[in-house]
Amino acid sequence: MSNNPILHRLSQLVSLLLGARIFVLALFTFTLYVSTFFLFNQEESLRKFVFDYKVHGIIFCAMLSIAAGGIINRFYDKEKDEVEKPFRSRLQSFLKEKYFLYSYVILNVFSLGISAVLSWRIFIFFLIYQFIIWFYSHKLSKMLIINNLTFVSLTLYPFFGLLVYYKHFSYKLFLMAAFLFLIMLTIDLIKDVLTSNVDRVFGYNTIANVFGKKVSYIVIGFVIFANVLVSILLLFFIPKTNYMLGYFSLSILFFVMMSFPILTYQKSKLFWVINFFRIWVFVGVIFMLINGIFERF
Repeated sequence: MSNNPILHRLSQLVSLLLGARIFVLALFTFTLYVSTFFLFNQEESLRKFVFDYKVHGIIFCAMLSIAAGGIINRFYDKEKDEVEKPFRSRLQSFLKEKYFLYSYVILNVFSLGISAVLSWRIFIFFLIYQFIIWFYSHKLSKMLIINNLTFVSLTLYPFFGLLVYYKHFSYKLFLMAAFLFLIMLTIDLIKDVLTSNVDRVFGYNTIANVFGKKVSYIVIGFVIFANVLVSILLLFFIPKTNYMLGYFSLSILFFVMMSFPILTYQKSKLFWVINFFRIWVFVGVIFMLINGIFERF
């Protein structure tokens, strides 16, 4: 590897991109833009939205902060990832630790610099966001229940910021936020069951480790049931001509189907269940995009 400097530099770049979780970042950026224009932004035209530099600035700052968060989380979880994700850890080993830390600082400073130019309120918003991300990686990720709630809240934090920016509040948006919160919480709880052995070794206190896997299955089942209720409530707030009505109707069936492996304690199928949940989130974004295109254009 050292005999080929180009390949070595490429390996270092891949290492940094994996540390910043570039694929998750790309999907998150797409989701933010779709939800911002078609959900939060109810008045601006496409032309006005395209030239709204503050919106693009907020999304860009969010991406920089999330990328920095992925890097610092990787720094704290390095030993755990070497056991749980050996291939990715091997790729990341091509770059020295100090360069990851330099990148973390640069991304955060760049994000805060841009946010300060946009508005002091936006600056405070991202300063708080970056602090909580660091504190989650440093301390909260090993605290029972708090780790799950904090992780999901951090995932939704940029959406909340854009919602406040547009000052567009409604019961429908509240229920949709609850829907996304619960589905992300379900994914995180299932992940804890799948990684329970590794978590126990490295001192991560999860429901699966502290109370046992059966209790964890029951909690996951309860969260899924709560999301079924939220989906039913959403049907009363969405017009019949709206494509999202179909998505939330199908979500009820989807949750019922996914609950069977959970309630029957089939750990062997959890890997498929968690990936189906992730795909279902992406399907929701596509439904939102299609619905928005037909409604706005």
